[in-house]
Amino acid sequence: MTFMQLIEFSTSRYDEMNELMESWMRETEGKRTATHAVMGSDRDHPGTYVELVEFPSYEEAMKNSDLPETSRFAERMTALCDGPPVFHNLDVVRDEKL
Repeated sequence: MTFMQLIEFSTSRYDEMNELMESWMRETEGKRTATHAVMGSDRDHPGTYVELVEFPSYEEAMKNSDLPETSRFAERMTALCDGPPVFHNLDVVRDEKL
């Protein structure tokens, strides 16, 4: 079953966050199990972002979380956030292309 993680965070350091994400993508090339990611900026709450990351399954997401690069990324991401990020772990129960 497809699994998605929704990450909500606030930061006043988006450019640094974006560089961190680019670095993680380079470092995990060929190793990561994430298959798709979409990030949005909340128009009503400046500095607030949500990222939706897709994995083939929960198990594959856990493999991705166990990568040393992902652990380092999470530590650095938290340091760039204005508060603790919020994670939602979602089993996909419906998927439609509209």
